[in-house]
Amino acid sequence: PIYSSQVPRCSATFDDCVGNKAVVFQSSDPNFSVRNDGSIFALREGASLDEPVQFKMTASGPHTDVWETVIQLAPDATRKAMKDSFEAPPPVITFSGHRMNSTKGLRRQKRDWVIPPINVAENSRGPFPQMLVSIRSDQDQDISIRYSITGVGADQPPNEVFNIDPVHGKMFVTKPLDREHRSSYHLRAHAVDMNGNQVENPIDLYIFVIDMNDNRPEFKNQVYNGSVDEGSKPGTFVMHLAAFDADDNTTANGMVRYRILSQTPHSPIPNMFTINSETGDIVTVAPGLDREKVSQYTVIVQATDMEGNLNFGLSNTATAIITVSDINDSPPMLTSRTFSGEVPENRVDVVVANLTVIDADQPHSPNWNAIYRIISGDPSGHFTIRTDPVSNDGMVTVVKPVDFEMNRAFMLTVVVSNQAHLASGIQSSLQSTAGVTISVQDVNEAPYFPTNPKHIRFEEGVPAGTSLTTFSASDPDRLQMQQIIRYSKLNDPADWLSINRSNGQIVTTAVLDRESIYVKNNIYEATFLATDNGSPPASGTGTLQIYLIDINDNPPALIPKESQICERINKNVHGVNITAADADTDPNAGPFVFELPNFPSSIRRNWTISRISGDYGRLGLRYQVYLEPGMYEVPVIVSDSGNPPLSNRSLIKVKVCPCDENGDCTTLGAVAAAGLGTGAIISILICIIILLSMVLLFVVWIKRREKERQTKQLLIDPEDDVRDNILKYDEEGGGEEDQDYDLSQLQQPDSLEHIISKPPGVRRVDERPIIPESQYPIRPVVPHPGDIGDFIHEGLRAADNDPTAPPYDSLLVFDYEGSGSTAGSVSSLNSSSTGDQDYDYLNDWGPRFKKLADMYGGGYED
Repeated sequence: PIYSSQVPRCSATFDDCVGNKAVVFQSSDPNFSVRNDGSIFALREGASLDEPVQFKMTASGPHTDVWETVIQLAPDATRKAMKDSFEAPPPVITFSGHRMNSTKGLRRQKRDWVIPPINVAENSRGPFPQMLVSIRSDQDQDISIRYSITGVGADQPPNEVFNIDPVHGKMFVTKPLDREHRSSYHLRAHAVDMNGNQVENPIDLYIFVIDMNDNRPEFKNQVYNGSVDEGSKPGTFVMHLAAFDADDNTTANGMVRYRILSQTPHSPIPNMFTINSETGDIVTVAPGLDREKVSQYTVIVQATDMEGNLNFGLSNTATAIITVSDINDSPPMLTSRTFSGEVPENRVDVVVANLTVIDADQPHSPNWNAIYRIISGDPSGHFTIRTDPVSNDGMVTVVKPVDFEMNRAFMLTVVVSNQAHLASGIQSSLQSTAGVTISVQDVNEAPYFPTNPKHIRFEEGVPAGTSLTTFSASDPDRLQMQQIIRYSKLNDPADWLSINRSNGQIVTTAVLDRESIYVKNNIYEATFLATDNGSPPASGTGTLQIYLIDINDNPPALIPKESQICERINKNVHGVNITAADADTDPNAGPFVFELPNFPSSIRRNWTISRISGDYGRLGLRYQVYLEPGMYEVPVIVSDSGNPPLSNRSLIKVKVCPCDENGDCTTLGAVAAAGLGTGAIISILICIIILLSMVLLFVVWIKRREKERQTKQLLIDPEDDVRDNILKYDEEGGGEEDQDYDLSQLQQPDSLEHIISKPPGVRRVDERPIIPESQYPIRPVVPHPGDIGDFIHEGLRAADNDPTAPPYDSLLVFDYEGSGSTAGSVSSLNSSSTGDQDYDYLNDWGPRFKKLADMYGGGYED
């Protein structure tokens, strides 16, 4: 410090102003700063004043109390004060508290002062190590003392930030400190003798890192987006920006202030917005925001620390994009006060007029989308107005046919509005209403049938040529010249009707039948066409529905046509149920009367019929009547209830058969009932037995022949024997190493002397035997004249008696491979040579014959 100002006298609102952090001091000279206690400090080393300077020091409190004082410093005094400040020796800290005494023991000495904290500026340039304080004990005159420090920054991470001279007690800082990394350190100083015994109680050292303005304010984003409604009043909040400064925010180093550098565009004025210097809130300061003129503003905002001091503070900038939001402040306006169009009569879904509108609001938004309404001139609702989603035009569309004979023109009043309501204080425009004139064009309209469909009633069965009705049409074109209408038939499914071409009289051409497949629910339907002679000709259709009244013209019929019955009366089954069906309806149908005819007399003698209900009857055998099993045709007469009634004689085929206790025909009975006599049945059974016997004899013969084939010796022509021979199947040749070899080595030998002359030894499966082996049957070179079976059995017995043969569970080798092979036998490959055969050429056959060359290239002689 180079000056200590007199702390201003407190106002009545403060109880104690000294050291109050609410009091903020400011200096008007950039080379000096004022602390909260009123002391003036030089901001940088070497700062000096060449001339006497007078600067103002201001102190202000939270209640806007402001004090000012004027300080005048002479150059000599300034330099001397600064020199004394930078060259002053470091303070000396002496241990206090308990002291160790070897003769009198522990003695307590009271101290009346507290060790002050040690302040170290961050980012110091050194030189390092830089001495901070000197620690000593007042016993260092009597004994040798060793000093040490402990704590974070000394012997705890981060280590060796501070160290101490153990002999002289001088404590140093070894590197630049960063307050943003760590703002304070708490160390403890210790004093011990040469034996490590504590001679002083440890003292606490508090080291505070003094903040320097070494961090710029930083915005989280470089671009911020905000919006404000057009037409907003001054003071309307727009958006918020915030910058963070890593420096101490309790000092001017971390106190950020904001200001607007520029605004683009400068319309309607250059300063449409302002920013709160402390909070970073952007608000409007002037009216006149109009999206239709300026839809977006770009504002550059600067954040500066040191409370916004542009000379010493560090700054940073960000961009604020402010979008002017649209409000419905522009009502839609029709481009004309009148519109016109025309429409042909009887047409729908056609656009007859197009209404154009202008709206300055944002396109394709609720403030721009137009809604059209017809407020007068269309009481019947013939028209509607649809909005084109692209152009926003109104399309007057016909939704209900118009009739030229009823209305030749329509005068519509149309009003247009937006999908969103107009903003407060905005009035509708006079151009939002217009008149639309729609002219109706007369066209040749089709004739129409006044009653469509037309219903008439007639009894079925009316003869051809009967006149049913006159089905005439009318021409709606009353204002045109009288037109001639001609009639024709469009659809007549059964071809029962005809229509007079001039007057529309309908006459039958066939008998009408209610039971026809073309009649649905007693109604026959036909369609007719009426055509005028206008230009162009027009036609209309009409439907005639004829309700056909039923008459008794169909006799009843019986179902089923076939059935079966037991030859004797069963307690469970008493007869055959039959049903009567009639194509007519009541009262010309049931109830029905069932009866048997009088002729032949055997019908009534053997059969009986009774009515169960109106539509059902039962046919059965008379009691104690026995009929032979067989098929019988029983005539039954059934009559309906018409006036007069109609009858029908139907034949029912009844199968009489023997039945089991459940009333079901047995199998034999069913056959008998089919019309076969006892002799025929016996004949069929005999045929079945003979057929089964033949099948059995054939199976026994097959079994016996198979057994004889297994026991009989094999007699096969050697020329036809293909077993164990090498067969060639589409040989395509091998590689280069398989081309040049001598096939003579594969020919069968003439004798087995090479087998007998083998040296003795134990034979293994994977090597040659070294003992004489048994002599197998020698196959002559010429085809064997005997039976092949004898030869195989002889070889098998020799192999079984051979002590040098492979184990019984190994493959046995037979040297006979059949006759007729051009290659002969390959058994010589498993034989040893007598000296006449040289196998050295096997080494020239390539790697595929290497194993064979090793086996027969003289290996057994080794």
